Amino acid sequence: MIRFRLPLLVFALVFLAGCGFHLRNKIALPADLGPVRVTSSSTSYSALVTSLSRGLQAAGGTLAAPIGEEDTAASGTQVATLRVVSERWGDLPIAVDQFGRSQEYTLRYAVVFVFKRADGTDLVPQQVVELSRDYVSQPDNATGTTTEREVLADELRREMAASILRRVDGVVRSGQVNPAP
Repeated sequence: MIRFRLPLLVFALVFLAGCGFHLRNKIALPADLGPVRVTSSSTSYSALVTSLSRGLQAAGGTLAAPIGEEDTAASGTQVATLRVVSERWGDLPIAVDQFGRSQEYTLRYAVVFVFKRADGTDLVPQQVVELSRDYVSQPDNATGTTTEREVLADELRREMAASILRRVDGVVRSGQVNPAP
């Protein structure tokens, strides 16, 4: 019994070491980026903007005050802008019952964003990110449907913020970022 444990343990260690799993590093931002303002053109308050701001802070970025809350002494400084151009939600029925009532939906969330340096050049050009999740909605018992949809919407917002920040990280790490002039 003991003879089998050592080779099994060695095999397990070799297998796990060769699988290629690595923890993600924190998101890379250019060293010369400066303060960043996260804005949304669609609404004055956006949960996505809040998530993106927190993610940038966690990555070591410096956040600028939102527009309208700037300090008069610092109003002359230019800031980089991560702008959420648009957010779109949609429910698409994907299954119907024998009476033609929708029973299953796909919740779709699409965001268009652009990340510009303080001088106006693109750090990350305008891009679209789209996510979707399926959920069941019983037409004769809609008690939990609204709650399930809200939970999925919150989950999609968190995943969208992470996806946008990964795209920024991908551009920075790929070396496609030109230093600011």
